[in-house]
Amino acid sequence: MPLSDTVEMLQAILGAIDEGIHVVDANGITIFYNHVAARLDGLTPDEVLGKPLLEVFPSLDRHSSTLLRVIESGEAIYDEPQAYTNWRGLRVETVNTTLPVRVGKRLVGAVEVSKDIGKLKELSERLVVLQAQISKPKRTKRQADGLSFHFEDILTQNEKMKSLIERGKRAARTSSPVLIFGETGTGKELFVQSIHQESGRSAKPFIAQNCAALPASLLESLLFGTTKGSFTGADDRPGLFELADGGTLFLDELNSMPLDLQAKLLRVLQDGQIRRIGGSRSVKVDVRVIAAVNEDPHALVQRGLMRSDLYYRINVVSLELPPLRQRREDIDLLVRHFIDTFNRKFGMSVKSVSPDVQKLFASYDWPGNVRELEHSVEAAMNMVEADVIEREHLPPHLLDRHSAVPAGAGAIMLPIEGDGRTLPERLREWEEQLIADAMKKTQGNVLRAAKLLGIPRQTLQYKLSQRGMSE
Repeated sequence: MPLSDTVEMLQAILGAIDEGIHVVDANGITIFYNHVAARLDGLTPDEVLGKPLLEVFPSLDRHSSTLLRVIESGEAIYDEPQAYTNWRGLRVETVNTTLPVRVGKRLVGAVEVSKDIGKLKELSERLVVLQAQISKPKRTKRQADGLSFHFEDILTQNEKMKSLIERGKRAARTSSPVLIFGETGTGKELFVQSIHQESGRSAKPFIAQNCAALPASLLESLLFGTTKGSFTGADDRPGLFELADGGTLFLDELNSMPLDLQAKLLRVLQDGQIRRIGGSRSVKVDVRVIAAVNEDPHALVQRGLMRSDLYYRINVVSLELPPLRQRREDIDLLVRHFIDTFNRKFGMSVKSVSPDVQKLFASYDWPGNVRELEHSVEAAMNMVEADVIEREHLPPHLLDRHSAVPAGAGAIMLPIEGDGRTLPERLREWEEQLIADAMKKTQGNVLRAAKLLGIPRQTLQYKLSQRGMSE
């Protein structure tokens, strides 16, 4: 293939990537600038190509520009936030990964991959402020907006669940950290909010943050706040710990938090003090931390996804929520509750489910737990025409799974061989195989492989690096 065709193909590939790509030569002159980068910066490629970087972005300098720093140092920079103003006066906030480009041993330039976090950051900060503002004194009834739960909202006839509710009520009397674990859809946040509402902190803020929902750099600034000048464009902003002072901070999917950030969380739990990013002054905070994970925390520690010292510090009170298949006596109770709920919401008068549906519900394994049951009832309520939900009103996936998986059977059966390996070792081997298969199917594309596996890209990158697996 002629060299000119190869260059055109490479430019087409880089131009098709849905992230900002900016390449400069060793003198800081832009030699490639794709349409996504142009959109992020509010410019056009013609306004940037062939021009010195600092001429187009006058608010940057050789220290604040990640591209120029990489050219000077020859060292890569990963996931660094950057805020700047372009020559049109538009403020831009991104997270950048910047890599040196070498031909042999000679540094010939740098390439930067940018993700726009401006909107995400703005929405996150608004959410934090709103969460702090809507906290109100303790109420005895569940709120009409559905955002506030109490222990009486937990419907159960199961003895283990009843015991967990009592343990939760006792834990509400103190300010010790709590770790709640259970499969997705088992009601972890319902327990978390109930503990807060039952506690002496109920009149103070309750703030929830999913640790898998944000890039690591943004999550850190969101938790601890920022000091003006800590990075380019940073302002003085309180973090979640300061906003939740006197109340409760709920950290969901704690195992998605990077290990270095887990270490900083551990220091807060031990000292009760936080320090904003870029700041030198420690601030005392009185915050109860409740965390949740959707896997066995012991396995997470063994697999390197949770620091053992953080686990032992945060696991002062532990609540393991059983999956719905282990509390089948609650299914009819929950179905009646969901029917009543959607009758009020939809203005309907459905009375019950048919015996056939009742039998199916009782024998199905509910991999999505209570949440899947709720959504299945809602889906059926959209289809039913009389006052009884029949089998044909249920969502197709429910019928397909029920016919494919016998009651009491798991979706995956692993052979148990007498080779002396423990369950965590087998799980680790299985996880590595799944990751390897996903990377192979996506030809090494980490983002696509993460989507295929249903996990955040940062989590997959961490797993790859921990296991020495090639990206």
